[in-house]
Amino acid sequence: MNTMSCEPLQTSLGSLSKASSGYLPPWSRPHIIGIAGSSGSGKTSVASQIIKALNAPWTVILSFDNFYKPLSPAQRQKAFANEYDFDAPEALDLGLLVDVLLDLRDGKKVEVPIYSFSEHNRTSATTTIYGANVIILEGIFTLYDQRILDLLDLKVFVDTDLDICMARRLRRDIIHRGRNLEGAIKQWFGFVKPNFERYVLPTMHEADILVPRGLDNVVAIDMLIKHVQRTLTAKSLSHLEHLSKLAEDQTVSYVKENIDIKSLPNVRVLAQTPQVKAMHTILFNRATSRDDFVFYFERLMDLLIETAMEFLPYKTKTVTTSTGLNYTGLAPAMDTCAVLILRAGACFETSLRRILPAIALGKVLIQSNARTGEPFLHYLKLPSDIASKFILLADAQASTGAAAIMAIRVLLDHGAKLENICFITYIADEHAALCRILGAYPGIKIVAGKIDDKIGQRFIDKRYFGT
Repeated sequence: MNTMSCEPLQTSLGSLSKASSGYLPPWSRPHIIGIAGSSGSGKTSVASQIIKALNAPWTVILSFDNFYKPLSPAQRQKAFANEYDFDAPEALDLGLLVDVLLDLRDGKKVEVPIYSFSEHNRTSATTTIYGANVIILEGIFTLYDQRILDLLDLKVFVDTDLDICMARRLRRDIIHRGRNLEGAIKQWFGFVKPNFERYVLPTMHEADILVPRGLDNVVAIDMLIKHVQRTLTAKSLSHLEHLSKLAEDQTVSYVKENIDIKSLPNVRVLAQTPQVKAMHTILFNRATSRDDFVFYFERLMDLLIETAMEFLPYKTKTVTTSTGLNYTGLAPAMDTCAVLILRAGACFETSLRRILPAIALGKVLIQSNARTGEPFLHYLKLPSDIASKFILLADAQASTGAAAIMAIRVLLDHGAKLENICFITYIADEHAALCRILGAYPGIKIVAGKIDDKIGQRFIDKRYFGT
């Protein structure tokens, strides 16, 4: 479940703020909250209430129910007869759950299994989670396994009277899981209640916060929500500090070593010929009509894309000419795809399809929080097999570089190789954007139409799309 897809927090914030190179996105160390309690205690309701109150992007609920082990035919038969023990630790694939949590903690994409209680088996479908900033893990055994406890930033136990839990459990099993009353009662007294007392109740002492009466305890839930909000605010500030430090450290490094960004072998800026300067002038002129703006912008985009293709690896290829002679030339050594950072990156689409008609296009939407300025990943669709492709990552204007840095991290998380990524932009701020990008990824290839620290706010997409 997603509102859109660990080390203790003090440790993760410390490593974030001290990092002088490399980039740690918000989802590389998500805040993981564990909620335990009896079946029917209100764990899912409490988790949903936290998500609703946080209203934070990329918050997910991860349920233990998805991690039941696949059943054999004999076990399924027992399950349909309400004789299979789903409430013992052995019924759950805790090893898989730990692996999923570890991958999410490291910012990786994961596939979460889906379990069908009507079929009493794991299905072939999965749910993809990537970029989770806050993870709420809920289940009866959330505080049972030490491996899971070590990954939780906050541990919660929902303590609800067992008679209430039984009533809720019976209602859920009969209405949502297709069981009859007799079978549901048989399972409660045969497995659910005894296993709660044996395995789950002792884990209460592991909790940082105890929530008596579940969702009815408004005061406890409000305190819990405020605690999480304070933690996320601190994490957000640390992320912004980290982004700022990347630019500052790299700028200082270049000044000390007397390095001109434009002289770096992995950075290319269009030669500022009279023709190119004339096109800049047209684009910067507020009196230029939209039709003229689009025409001259796309002319410059053609030049940028062709320049970026010089970074593409090539291999020798011999062909036969129309006169029957052999000609030895070059051919691309790998396929090329493009990923557009929305919405300004979409300005490149026409030129990309004109120069590379068969190119596969992906899109990523990264927007900054209006209150804090922190960038968040909101939408993601990538071409297939990007691990084996040369990637043109396009954004029309790089003012701070934050969106580009996050987009590069997304590509790397999905298997792309840094040496095969080329960031293309029409105009970039040298210190605020390029120094920050190169501070995070020194080996990234960059092609820019112009470097200028005086452009200010983004304007390309507004002029190009006429809005």
